[in-house]
Amino acid sequence: MLKHQPFRFVATLVVLWMSSNPCVAKASDAATHAILPPELPWNGSSSSLAVSAEHPWVTPSEAVGFRTTPSYAETSAWLDRLVAATPRARKLTFGRTAEGRELWLIVVSKEGAATPAALAANGRPTLLAQAGIHAGEIDGKDAGLMLLRDLALPNGSLVSLLDRANFLFIPILNADGHERSGPFSRINQRGPENQGWRTTARNLNLNRDYTKLDAPEMRALVRVLDQWRPDLYFDLHVTDGADYQYDITFGWNGPNALSPAISTWLGDTLRPALDRDLTARGHIPGPLVQFVDGDDPRQGIFEWTATARFSHGYGDARHLPSILVENHSLKPYRQRVLGTRVLLESALRTLADPAAAERLRAAERSDRARRPNELPLGWRPSSDQGSMSFRGVTWRTSKSAISGATRIEWLGGTETTEIPTVRVVEPTVKARRPVAYWVAAAWPEVIERLSVHGIAFERITTATTVEVEVDRIVKAELPKDASGVFEGRVPIEVERRIERSRETFAPGSVRVPTDQVLGDLVMLLLEPASGDSFLRWGFFMEPLQRTEYAENYVMEPMAEKMLAEDPVLRAEFEKRLAEDPAFAASPAERLDFFYRKTPFLDAREGLIPVAREVAK
Repeated sequence: MLKHQPFRFVATLVVLWMSSNPCVAKASDAATHAILPPELPWNGSSSSLAVSAEHPWVTPSEAVGFRTTPSYAETSAWLDRLVAATPRARKLTFGRTAEGRELWLIVVSKEGAATPAALAANGRPTLLAQAGIHAGEIDGKDAGLMLLRDLALPNGSLVSLLDRANFLFIPILNADGHERSGPFSRINQRGPENQGWRTTARNLNLNRDYTKLDAPEMRALVRVLDQWRPDLYFDLHVTDGADYQYDITFGWNGPNALSPAISTWLGDTLRPALDRDLTARGHIPGPLVQFVDGDDPRQGIFEWTATARFSHGYGDARHLPSILVENHSLKPYRQRVLGTRVLLESALRTLADPAAAERLRAAERSDRARRPNELPLGWRPSSDQGSMSFRGVTWRTSKSAISGATRIEWLGGTETTEIPTVRVVEPTVKARRPVAYWVAAAWPEVIERLSVHGIAFERITTATTVEVEVDRIVKAELPKDASGVFEGRVPIEVERRIERSRETFAPGSVRVPTDQVLGDLVMLLLEPASGDSFLRWGFFMEPLQRTEYAENYVMEPMAEKMLAEDPVLRAEFEKRLAEDPAFAASPAERLDFFYRKTPFLDAREGLIPVAREVAK
């Protein structure tokens, strides 16, 4: 009995520990049972994809009726057994977590390729699916194990697909979070009984780390993307959101973003195939659902354009066809896993169609050849709104006596209504494409991250003087929330001034051309106005501080003499005194006014150590 209910046993231990530990408040019975909206009935034909508990290749989750998900060790043991049984599958370690756990890449091909070069040599298109970037959202892992069984074993029902496509699978990306497992993780999710944690051992959200690359897990993943070069990339999640009928939702950046040809293929070729196959198996596919107002679904949903910190926004910047999948958290675990299994097979079948694969590769070539003169750096809602027929769940609102706010209750009935779609497609700001960027040698952590991304650059070995544009920060604002910390960093907002300058770069500095496949990503990382730039993530805090100052006893006589010698300066000073009461009332600011007119001021104060080489 205990063998098949390990996590109920763990849950009991957790509750006992909480009740006996003086540092933890005792939880009432009500506090340990999440009250979820009514479950919608479901009986999809994808149930036939699950095998019985007696099947020799039953997955650990299937064996217990999808009540639980296997541990890291149990998953590893099942995968080891699989690769030992077939020459088509390889289990490779592509990195390690912050706590030292191995990260696995399962490579499935007809020839049993074990290297990027060997896989590329077969010429077939490749699907990469990753699970567990948020380890509590682990549907993709158990669906992927089922697909591996059917795809890689000699008598597998899908083995013939390997004649026309390859499959890469990452079962657990956030392995440390996966092992922080228990019954009290995702309060709004229906199963499994044991769930991992959203963030890593260092409390980082990996799906905010694609650009800054602080986490070892994300550095390892980006190397996989760069070295294995998949043709299609799926990032498998579970929602945190509201109630509705859709059980499998997914989306990508639209043609307004950085990969328009790829976006067209995803909409015209892939989406119809996924919708058709999911619907045929009893699932309800839909778009990504993010309500404009969580308390009033009638206000509509956003059509989101993701920035590069997120998986599909990063894929858009790399011109890698990328899909964000969000299963619906309020659907039963069995239903979600089976839907993901259908989704992955459908995507692989689409890639295996030679005509569809060739159209995709043509779209990739088109987008990778683009070099737009201006690049959007972020997105906001447009006035151009649409609408959709939304398959929702009945609801009502009331005034809450507990929170004092409006309370929404999902009632479990179904309804289809027409709602607005708010299109987040208008650029917030655009940047001109420079010939190249220069990054100073004193910031090796930034240069190293460019290398991990796979970005091409030239490292100089002798001091080099270049005519460039530089950005000087004239005002910086730190976050206004209590902690000021976001994803392990202190991001900043800046006002800046662009200046022309002759800059001498020390040996070890790098010149990063934008005329390369990853040129758009280069701009998103190095342009100060980009929300995902290294500057905005807080990598260049040091130039913000002043390190030399003038003593009052020096500046007082200097200011007197400067005023006596320069009537224009006197007029400027007197005007400032008259118009700026705060300045007039501050002795320090008044003296600083004169210090800033002297050559003793640090000429590099506020200067960002990234410069633009622009066409003459």
